[in-house]
Amino acid sequence: MAARAFITGVSGTDLTDDERAFLRDRQPWGFILFKRNVESPEQVIRLVGELRASVGRADAPVLIDQEGGRVQRLQPPHWPVYPPGAVFSTLYDADKPAGLEAARLTARLIAADLHDLGITVDCLPLADVPVPGADAVIGDRAYGTSPDKVAAIARAVTTGLEQGGVLPVLKHIPGHGRATADSHYRLPTVDVPAAELAGSDFAAFRPLADLPMAMTAHVVFSALDPAQPATTSATIIEQVIRGTIGFQGLLMSDDVSMNALQGSIAERTRASFAAGCDVVLHCNGKLGEMLEVANEAPLLAGEALARADRALASRKPPQPLDRVAARAELDRLIGRAGSLTS
Repeated sequence: MAARAFITGVSGTDLTDDERAFLRDRQPWGFILFKRNVESPEQVIRLVGELRASVGRADAPVLIDQEGGRVQRLQPPHWPVYPPGAVFSTLYDADKPAGLEAARLTARLIAADLHDLGITVDCLPLADVPVPGADAVIGDRAYGTSPDKVAAIARAVTTGLEQGGVLPVLKHIPGHGRATADSHYRLPTVDVPAAELAGSDFAAFRPLADLPMAMTAHVVFSALDPAQPATTSATIIEQVIRGTIGFQGLLMSDDVSMNALQGSIAERTRASFAAGCDVVLHCNGKLGEMLEVANEAPLLAGEALARADRALASRKPPQPLDRVAARAELDRLIGRAGSLTS
């Protein structure tokens, strides 16, 4: 059965009968997991299997946000703690190869954790470039404040994920770093000239335009579209994401249930597709909202389907990894980064 152009969350650690029926009938392209869906490795493996069985597609992508630092859906005691992006930035400033290797090793180890569970996509790396006075929602998740450094570390993270058989999602395109509000709660507006954005915020994404998937930012860039955030702006998607940045992979919205967007869930979904998103992401696991998204989501077809197929086809089997040695080296590098800030 053909998939529909949306990615959905579910409510808990096991599927309810209503969710199972919804997934079977509405056929989302993929799924995303959160802390509410995670209890133990055995349980996550079971849930991932149930999700794929519900749509009858063994290759249906299962996503998660496993960055390290503040954003880790998989946590102790079953999974290790990983450093936030700012650690790689600090180390990079002192020793560029060491900073890049710490970023790659972190992503490689995260990929190994995900691969064990059947999770095939990590919503990582970030290419957001924060500025002084910006909201802390990005904060220490960022890889630095210069586009070149951010792009270099993001590429190292991408390499680590891909070496572990996990697909990356570039976020939050075309940039959330300047936002003075957390888009989970309200809509941020960035009032900066277009030329400045192109030379800084957008510049961090350009070297990563070949990544298979990207997630939009719920941010208004008033110099380019004063009325709509990037997610629902045809101008931003066509002129900036597909144009200036040159991203040609599968473009998914950020979560349409976030408070930055206005209107009903159905209206938000329609607006995202109309602007040029290939796939809409809905995360909170509320079945009524999931139905609204599904009712507006078309079957994946045309260029959107081609991009989705290319993304899935780009995932390679994991390369061999000595986890003990890799973690020991990562801990050594993290310790070195810590000594630089103490």
